[in-house]
Amino acid sequence: MTHPPSPPLDRRGVALGVSANAVWGLFPAFWPLLDPASPLEVLAHRILWTMVLMAGVLTALRRWSDLRGLSWRVWAAVAVAAVVITANWGVFIYGVSVDHVVDISLGYYVSPLISVLLAVLVLRERPTPAQVAALTIATAAVVVISVGSGTVPWLGLILAVSFGLYGLIKKTVPLGSMTSLTAESLLVGPLALAAAVVFEVAGHGTFTGHGAVHPLLMVLAGPITALPLLLYGAAARRIPLTTVGTLMYLTPTLQFLWGVLANGEAMPPSRWIGFGLVWVALVIFTVDLFRSTRNRPAAQAIRSTV
Repeated sequence: MTHPPSPPLDRRGVALGVSANAVWGLFPAFWPLLDPASPLEVLAHRILWTMVLMAGVLTALRRWSDLRGLSWRVWAAVAVAAVVITANWGVFIYGVSVDHVVDISLGYYVSPLISVLLAVLVLRERPTPAQVAALTIATAAVVVISVGSGTVPWLGLILAVSFGLYGLIKKTVPLGSMTSLTAESLLVGPLALAAAVVFEVAGHGTFTGHGAVHPLLMVLAGPITALPLLLYGAAARRIPLTTVGTLMYLTPTLQFLWGVLANGEAMPPSRWIGFGLVWVALVIFTVDLFRSTRNRPAAQAIRSTV
């Protein structure tokens, strides 16, 4: 059976996708700029200024109606998603602060495979033989890295599982990425504001007393968080799912390179072997994704879900 030739890729869509993943990939370069703020204070300000920014965006676009009339079930799902992504952000910021960027990159390399595993366990979806092979190889990779280093790469695994859970929950939320991020930040934003105030009152905050640049960088945590999401959303509307998925590997690759080259994090042979196995698993997974999306009705269904 022959398939009609695919239309040429939208160059602007590819550029948007590359830009989104480049920003995510360079996140480890930004958060250390907020020193001497602690990871918890950075997390509080990241949530707070994301809430302020997204509320402003929704106001400018007159999109508040998207949040009106939502059922309590939807708000409950948004609340759970907000808690999960808050945990993900917190672990990420902590991992950067203790120079475990390579572990972070491992988490985002493994994240697509964790999503498949969650789909099998929670949604009772049947994995393809290629997906089973990729999951098996990725599990072997984690074992090799754990045995070689003497400890399980918990930071990476927590990031992978939390991000996978976040994606799973988002499937139940009938909101676009921009509106959903606004709703999530509105739910946890007041807590973040309270935490930021407590830090300052208790004398442990850094928002004041550290010059003019430091608070500006803290405020920029909001736009830095929202920008790649908006770029990603625009890219997803212009280019095929397989291209979007493939471009997402740019994020952990840049993080990995930052951890190894900029941070000088140790890469003993066992780690190289483990990451090599992860990359093999991702090649198998990606090839299987390309083959499955040749079935155009199935690809359209997946794209609608995304």
